Formats: sequence, C-alpha cells, structure tokens
Amino acid sequence: MAGYRAQDEYDYLFKLVLIGDSGVGKSNLLSRFTRNEFNLESKSTIGVEFATKSLTVDGKVIKAQIWDTAGQERYRAITSAYYRGAVGALLVYDVSRHVTFENVSRWLKELRDHTDPNIVVMLIGNKSDLRHLVAVQTEEGKELAESEALYFMETSALEATNVENAFTEVLTQIYHIVSKKAIDAGDDGAASSVPPKGENININIKDQGPSGKRGGCCSS
Repeated sequence: MAGYRAQDEYDYLFKLVLIGDSGVGKSNLLSRFTRNEFNLESKSTIGVEFATKSLTVDGKVIKAQIWDTAGQERYRAITSAYYRGAVGALLVYDVSRHVTFENVSRWLKELRDHTDPNIVVMLIGNKSDLRHLVAVQTEEGKELAESEALYFMETSALEATNVENAFTEVLTQIYHIVSKKAIDAGDDGAASSVPPKGENININIKDQGPSGKRGGCCSS
C-alpha cells in the first residue's frame, strides 16, 4: 500500500522522562498522551513504567519513548538508569499543591546532575482543571520557567488540555536541535539516522541563549 509505514519504522527515537513529586499526575499525562486514557483511580507508580508514541514533524517520523517513574524517595536508587540517554524531560507539579512546586528546584538539580546540560525541559503545571483549588498561579510557573530557561505549559490530564501540545512541543524542539546540528555538520545522512536505544544524543542549544527557551511561551 502506498504511503504505508510499519509501526516500528521511524526516523528518530527520542527518550523523554517524566519527573516530579508523587501524585502530580505524571502517569495520567503519559496515558492521556499515548492512549488518550485517564484513570481517576490511578495508583502511585512503583518503579518505572514507559510507553511509546510516534508523531510526524517536518515529514519525519519521531518515536517518543517516554519513561515514568515513582516520585517517592524510596525509588531514588533507579535514578541513573532512568535518566540515561534522555534528551527531553517534562518536570511536573500540581497547581493545587504548592509544595510540589517548591520541590521543582530539587528535581531540576537532579535532572541536570544526571543528563546532558542541554536537555530540553518543559515545566508542567498539571491539574489546571482544579480552578477553585489553585495554589500556584500561572505567573509563578512562568517566572520560574523563565529564570531557569525552561519551556512552560499548564495542562489537565483529566480534561486533555494541552497534554498533546506539551509532549509535541518538547519533541519538536529536540528534533529541530538535532536536525540543525546535522545540517551544521554538513552530514546529510545524519538527518535520517536512527539513534540507538539508550544512546545519549549530544544536543547543543547554547547558541540559542536563554531567550530561545523563555517560560510562558506556550502556557494556557
């Protein structure tokens, strides 16, 4: 059949990680994006789970391998393996629980300690549907994202608000960085190569400067 592409065929494989405190909705963000499902009775993740989803950017098929881990401290032993090879991250907090926002800096430090310094990171304020319980204002999230040179978006896994947009934005930014690097290197073949699973793609976005990743650019 013309135009048919096998499910396992892709041009790029990018590993993303979901991080943040327990109960902020990481697993439901993952299930909403990959299966368009939401479970109100969702239990805390134990250990590590991951799912995949493919999308097309500029005619290239991008396969995302998204890892979701438990936010509880007792699972910290898996840290190194969890982060290895990740080129993108969604750092999630719950807009109705300010303590989860306060812990963002700790998660960000851990992320930067275990990944390439140029990893693409989006700060996610999840559960935006809980409007009457908001403890973290949108401006707070924007300001933190701007100060740390992160992308920013508020989402609701329950209402499916901005979930697709958040993952797609991160994957698109990673693709643009990798493809630009291939062009700059003059290696046409690199643009269609498939990174092996677990390989850390050395992305370089320093030339963009912080202004290229201003917080609030993508908020609801």
